[in-house]
Amino acid sequence: MDAGTRSDGGTVATDTQAPSVPQEPAASAVSESQLSVTWTPSTDDVGVTGYRIERCQGAGCLDFSPAGTVSAPPFADTGLTASTAFGYRVLATDAAGNTSGASAVARATTPASGGGGGGANATVVGATSLPFPTLHHLTVEWAFSGDANANGVATVRYRPVGTLPWREALPLRRVPAGSNEGFSWTGRHSGSVFDLQPGTTYELELTLTDPDGGTTTRTTVAATRPLPVPMANAPTKAVTPATFASIAAGAQPGDVLLLGAGTYSGFDWSRSGTQPMPIVLRGTSGVVINGAINLFNQSHVHLEGLTVNGRIRFNGSKHVVIQRCTINASSTYGGDGIVTYTRAENAYIADNVVTGLTQWAEDSLGASGNNLGEGIVVTGPGHVILHNRVTGFRDGISLLEDAEAVDQFSIDVLNNDLSGNADDGIEADFCFHNCRVVRNRLTHNFIALSSQPGLGGPTYFIRNAIYNAVHVAFKPYRGSTGDVLLHNTVVKNGDAFGVYAGRPVTGLYARNNLFLGGPGATFNGYSSGTGRVLHLPDLDVASSSLDHDGVGSTTGTLTGSLGGATFNSLQTLRTLTTEAHAVQVDLTVFSTPVAYPSAPLTLSATPDLRIRADSAAANAGQPLANVNEGFSGLAPDLGAVEAGAALPTYGPR
Repeated sequence: MDAGTRSDGGTVATDTQAPSVPQEPAASAVSESQLSVTWTPSTDDVGVTGYRIERCQGAGCLDFSPAGTVSAPPFADTGLTASTAFGYRVLATDAAGNTSGASAVARATTPASGGGGGGANATVVGATSLPFPTLHHLTVEWAFSGDANANGVATVRYRPVGTLPWREALPLRRVPAGSNEGFSWTGRHSGSVFDLQPGTTYELELTLTDPDGGTTTRTTVAATRPLPVPMANAPTKAVTPATFASIAAGAQPGDVLLLGAGTYSGFDWSRSGTQPMPIVLRGTSGVVINGAINLFNQSHVHLEGLTVNGRIRFNGSKHVVIQRCTINASSTYGGDGIVTYTRAENAYIADNVVTGLTQWAEDSLGASGNNLGEGIVVTGPGHVILHNRVTGFRDGISLLEDAEAVDQFSIDVLNNDLSGNADDGIEADFCFHNCRVVRNRLTHNFIALSSQPGLGGPTYFIRNAIYNAVHVAFKPYRGSTGDVLLHNTVVKNGDAFGVYAGRPVTGLYARNNLFLGGPGATFNGYSSGTGRVLHLPDLDVASSSLDHDGVGSTTGTLTGSLGGATFNSLQTLRTLTTEAHAVQVDLTVFSTPVAYPSAPLTLSATPDLRIRADSAAANAGQPLANVNEGFSGLAPDLGAVEAGAALPTYGPR
C-alpha cells in the first residue's frame, strides 16, 4: 500500500497490489449451448471484488475477448454454438482497479445438437491434484462425477518448464468410485508420469474428453523432488563409540557426524534437520552397530554407510534417507530390516544390502511357512525404494495391510534385486493409487509381486524380470482393482500367469508381457499350476483388458482361461478373449540359454532374460507413451528389456 494525501492534509493508504492469479480454471459443458467455467478464487491484501472472464473460439485459440464478469465463480457462458471449441481465461480485480495476471487457459467443447450434453453421461470435472511427487515420477489425479456411460478419457502431455516440445504420457486410468476391505475411494482419472529427472519443474497439460459433454483442458506445473544430499560445506564432526552419545545430543541441522571404526550400540535418535540442512550420520570402514536404530517422528535425517546388526525403524518420520547401509536382521527385532510401522512420508531408501534370516526351503514357503521378517516395509506416501538388494525374508519389500495401511500412494519401488523371500518378493498390498513397481529383478521368490488388494488403482507393475516365482508371479487377490501390468517377463514353474483369487479381479490392464510356464507341482501345500499360459478364471472381463502378450509353456500346449472364456490354442486365445494380438513363445526367445525352473527349491544362477532380436517376441508389442518410446524395430518388443539393450542396474549401484 502506498501513501496518498487526505483532504485534511493527512495521508491515506493507496492500494497498488493486484490480486493473485486465479488458479485451476476448468470449463465443462452444461448443454449444447452453455459452458460453465470454474476456478480457485484469488486472494488480495484488501479484497477481491470480481472476476473478468475472457473467451476465444476454436481449438487451440488464443485471441481472447471479454465474455463477462462475475463476483465469484462459477461463470455461465450461454448462447453458444453446438459442437464448438472454446477457451477461457480469468482475471481478478479489486476495489482499487488492480487486475491480476490471466489464469491458465481452460478449454471445453459444446456437445453436438441433441448429443445429451449435461445429462448423466456427461462428465462433471472436479479438482486436479499432483500429490507427493517423487524423484522420478509425478502422480496425477483428476476427480469427476457423471460419465454414466464411462466413455470419458483423460490424457496428459508434459515438458520441463521453459522447453518447447510436449511429450505424451500414458492416459490416466479411469477409476470408478468403489470400496473394498474397509476402504473407499471416489471417482477419478488417475495415473503417473514416468521416468522424470529429479529436482525438475514440469508443465503438464491435462485434457479430459467426453463426447457427451464436459470436455476440458487444464494446465498445471509440478516439480519432482531433488536427490537428497548433505548441506554444502557442512561441518563434519568426528565420532567414536566413546563420544557418540555426547556429540549426538548436540547435533544441529547441517551437521555431518562421521562415525569412526568401531562397534556401537543401537540408539534412539531424537534430533531433526531441515530440508537444506539435514543431519547426516555417516559410517566409515569398520563401523558396526549392534542393535536397533530407532528414529521416531523426526525429519531430514540421513543414515549413510552403516553396518547394522539389527533393525532401522523410522516410525512417523519425514524425509529420512537410508542409503549404502548393510542391514543384517536379528530375531531380537522380529527379523525385520528397514521399517516404519506408522505413517511416514518421503523416505529415500537406496543402495542398501538387507539380509534376513529365512532359509530357502520348502517348509519356509507361504504365509504360514517357517519364515520371519520384512526386509523393507513402509506406509504413508511419497517413499522411494530403489537399488536395494533384499534377500531371505518373509516379504522382501512390502506395504502395510488392512487397518495399518495409511495413505499408501505415490510410492516408487524401482530397480531392486530380490531373492530367496519365502512369501512375497514385493508386496504392494493396499496401495491406494500410483504405486510404481518398476524394473525390479525377482529371482527365487515364492510369490513375485503381490497386490492384495489394489484399492481402485492404478498400481503399476512395469518391466520387472521374474524368474522362478514358485507359486504365482502376480497376486491380485482380495478383490484387487486397478492393477496395470506392462512389459514384465515371467519364467516360472507351472502356470505362467495363474491367478487363483476366488474373488473377482477387476480393472486389470496388461500389455507387452512375456509369460512362460511348464509342468507344475505342489510346494508346501501350494500348487504352481499345470502349465497353462494364462489362467485367470476370476477375471472381470468387462472391466479388464489383456493384449499383445507373449505366452508359452514347455508342455507344448497353449491352454488356459480368462474369465469364462477357455482356450486351447493360439487361435482360440485370440478369437475368444481380448488377447487378439497375442504371440506364442518358448524358451528359445531369449538371447542366452534360460533353463526351465523344474526344481524351484534349487538356488540356481540368475539368468539373463533379454530376448533375441529375431524372436517371436520382437516387434510384437503395442506402443505405450512414456513407457516404451525409443524402441529400435517396427514396434516395441515384449518383456522387461528391449532386444539389444543393456540390462538395467538391479540392486546397489
